[in-house]
Amino acid sequence: MNPISTHLFEKLSHCLCPPGNGVFTVNTAKERKEQLHQRIFGTTINIDKHWLNALPLLPNASNAVILGIASDCGGGILRGANWGPLFLRSFLLEQHPELNSYDLGDIRVIPHLLHDKYLNEATISNCRKALYGSSDKLYPVSPLSITEDVLHDFYSEFPKKGVFGIGGDHSVSYPLVKAYLQGKKKQGIKAAVIHFDAHTDLLTERLGIDLCFGSWCTHILDDLPSPDCLIQIGIRSSGKPKSHWENTFGVKQHWAAEVRALGVNPIVENIIKQLTEQNIEELYVSFDIDAIDAEFASATGTPEPDGLYPNEALQIITALGERFNITGADMMEIAPFTNSTSHNENAREITLSVATKISALLINFMSKN
Repeated sequence: MNPISTHLFEKLSHCLCPPGNGVFTVNTAKERKEQLHQRIFGTTINIDKHWLNALPLLPNASNAVILGIASDCGGGILRGANWGPLFLRSFLLEQHPELNSYDLGDIRVIPHLLHDKYLNEATISNCRKALYGSSDKLYPVSPLSITEDVLHDFYSEFPKKGVFGIGGDHSVSYPLVKAYLQGKKKQGIKAAVIHFDAHTDLLTERLGIDLCFGSWCTHILDDLPSPDCLIQIGIRSSGKPKSHWENTFGVKQHWAAEVRALGVNPIVENIIKQLTEQNIEELYVSFDIDAIDAEFASATGTPEPDGLYPNEALQIITALGERFNITGADMMEIAPFTNSTSHNENAREITLSVATKISALLINFMSKN
């Protein structure tokens, strides 16, 4: 494979930072970051240099590429998902050291920003100086904008590779999925999105903001082959019935109560039949950890009871991954310092262990494609 282009290398070196460094801090979580860097680079010194030296390895590395987006500015209930990338990486390395993946690093995040379209030119100029040292470097400055811009170039240069995104609140999936779908469309590949969540995320806007954790799905529908190529699994917290969402937006939903009543196999058969009839070739799996029942996933901003059991989610993903190529995925809304529903002092570890099993399964499928 050809070496990484100068253009992409320059963009990555400016817009990204080493794994685990996406949250801008001085001393907070320093020991945990150092543990992560020690595992990845074998040292805790000169991490920026070691990370930059590893970027040229990308072309010949695994097709499963990990990218952290430590932003929770698009959330709105309980914050803290910005720590998800650091903690989930640590669990993945501890519990699944055999994973075949390449860690690209983290998007550089100014925690007060969401998308550049909400900013005036003066703010963008100031933020360019803060991030890149000069307002003349015409890179985006907000996490959603940076992510989409970087991934358009990434998929153009590496069309066979897929990104496993670690968030962050679920607004982060907007640029991840949008860039993925547009990249697949350029390749002539029909792709669908499998979305695990307690919530539909199909608002048009929330409090006047059109891109957020509750609306991102609405704004990727036009990039799908058809709206029903968004298949949502685990829904249960909604002010409107299933028929409203399916009839209004044209999506397909399998609520958590259906999975519990019918069992996994009929749900999977239904999904496979639909995707086969639509001639879908590849899948992107977006996973909000609150799709899992709050008993197993309470370290998140909006935990919900009566959700999927971990084994049900794993069975569904396994069945779909054995039938279709999973070439993109993400894990969202892990908030390690948040525990609003459980009195279990091990709630963080339980949530992260479940997320790690699901993430490892997705990465394994991606690395084989």
